[in-house]
Amino acid sequence: MIPIVVEGTPEFEARLASLRSRGSDDLAAVMPAVREIIADVRRNGDEAVRRYVEVLERRPPTPPFVRDYGGAEALGRIDGETRAALELAAERIAAYHARQLDDGYSYQSDGVTLGLRVRPLRRVGVYAPGGKARYPSSVLMAAVPARVAGVKEIILASPAPDDTVRAAAHLAGVTGLLDAGGAQAIAALAYGTSTVPRVDKVVGPGNVYVACAKRLVFGDVDIDGIAGPSEVLVLADASADAELVASDLVSQAEHDEDAYPMLCTTSQLLAREVVQRVEEQLASLPRRTIAEASVDRRGVVLVVASRERMLEVADEVAAEHVAVHLERAEEAADALHAAGAIFVGPSSPVAVGDYLAGPSHVLPTGGCVRFGSPLGVYDFVVRSSVIAYSAEALARHAPHVAALARAEGLEGHARSVELRVGAREPQSGPRSTPPRGFNGIPRPSTPAPPDTESGVSVSSRESDP
Repeated sequence: MIPIVVEGTPEFEARLASLRSRGSDDLAAVMPAVREIIADVRRNGDEAVRRYVEVLERRPPTPPFVRDYGGAEALGRIDGETRAALELAAERIAAYHARQLDDGYSYQSDGVTLGLRVRPLRRVGVYAPGGKARYPSSVLMAAVPARVAGVKEIILASPAPDDTVRAAAHLAGVTGLLDAGGAQAIAALAYGTSTVPRVDKVVGPGNVYVACAKRLVFGDVDIDGIAGPSEVLVLADASADAELVASDLVSQAEHDEDAYPMLCTTSQLLAREVVQRVEEQLASLPRRTIAEASVDRRGVVLVVASRERMLEVADEVAAEHVAVHLERAEEAADALHAAGAIFVGPSSPVAVGDYLAGPSHVLPTGGCVRFGSPLGVYDFVVRSSVIAYSAEALARHAPHVAALARAEGLEGHARSVELRVGAREPQSGPRSTPPRGFNGIPRPSTPAPPDTESGVSVSSRESDP
């Protein structure tokens, strides 16, 4: 049963402190094993992947990677209702993310052309879990934004994908399938094998082994983040419908045993009623065992004195999903600073964001929404600054560039500019006065070190500061 804690009590402060400090799963316990798996896959490639599929995933190994994964055929086999839902979801996700496209910019100022060039990544890996449940929605939510961004190759890694996953991959534009899960799949994507092409970035949620593997390969490839358990914070006042509030809590609790179903409310009466409704809804839930474990381990109801304090608590918790069941819900949603996805009003259940609304449901967890954002088109592009000077513009800026370079002791930088505008004096021959830069300030001179090979001093050699 979800505990109710009231602000002003030691238990409330302890609970809130625990929520503020939560993060991704503790990876220390699995890190040695994950390091070994990654090293093995780097050494032995496909053979290692097949071995881990057989031992860890407990199923006969198949060819790890295929281009023709039967997505179109799978789409034809699934029932019409599921197909229609997947097609609508793919369409809505693409429409939403098309608005995130960024063409960069270019402008001119006094002979200087400056711009930002935006280009898609060449190849990305999308991970979709396949342990406790199948997640075709996660395939769409990660792969469709990549396709919209213009990524040419999208590799899906998912253990024993069924027809719904293959169909979703087809709709999302996936170009290859790696039939493997866990750390072995992440390693294969990050480093490549004889059959699996190496990707530039790995995205998507997974268990603690996947999260740990993503952390370890980061730097060799990019990642979207370290995903932790799913979490929802419902904000509710006395006007809220307890049944609907409970349904949002239960819907996230059924993800896994470590999910965080949280409620913050100004009404103790509503708090007690929601706890009762949660128990009633759990009783008939097919995934009751999982959801009950989540409720018992991580569930909490925080009772505060005011609406203002409720919004403060929401920003302190910084939850992945925030459901707003309040009077003047739009106003409250606008006041929130830290939230991955905000669901405004009783007609906006968290489940619509999980499947159909349009924004990607791949969101930062563990409080990372304080500085992180939902997965989007911007995650699948790289940006390059573009700088083009005319000769006249360089002549105007050269004195300032040289002055700043010499202020930092980087004479080579200053000279590289001066050479282009003909302002650098010859380095040979006697000098009667100290060399001067564009702004008339004497250049710093340092004694020339002896040439250790010839025994002579070389006047153009300078020591590194």
